[in-house]
Amino acid sequence: GRRLLDVGTGAGFPGMVLKILVPSLDVTLLDSLNKRLDWLVETCGALGLHGVRTVHARAEEKSHDPAFREQFDAVTSRAVAELRTLCELCLPYVKVGGVFLAMKSVDSDGELSAAGPAMEALGGRLEAASDYEIPGTEVRHRVVIIKKFAQTQKKFPRTFAKIKKNPL
Repeated sequence: GRRLLDVGTGAGFPGMVLKILVPSLDVTLLDSLNKRLDWLVETCGALGLHGVRTVHARAEEKSHDPAFREQFDAVTSRAVAELRTLCELCLPYVKVGGVFLAMKSVDSDGELSAAGPAMEALGGRLEAASDYEIPGTEVRHRVVIIKKFAQTQKKFPRTFAKIKKNPL
């Protein structure tokens, strides 16, 4: 019964994989390109997956919709943006007590330290940063886990132009 939002889902990773691993998970896949989402709808049908919703929207705009704002137990994102930007795009979706899982490179130490003030301003706090190896490979990645401890102010996220020009 938990709700997960995958922001900038692309080909559905990690959202689709998590749905396959945890069938009870209610998954929403959000992307700005409808062509990707059409493919994911077809893929869900072919796999017989239920409880997956696709949403065609820009992350910074959809998070102001009350049906989406602070409604998710977990939000994931992979290969979308630098961590300060990613926090502003994703933390408004996470309900207080929930988590934001950012998939980053193992070389993201600089991003991680620079994102502290952004996390705090958006109601989040770093819980952990864990490196892992993809099974069967020597490829290493990092998941940054940010716990949501307070509501995000309504002024966030700002327009993407403002986020890009002046990151938190």
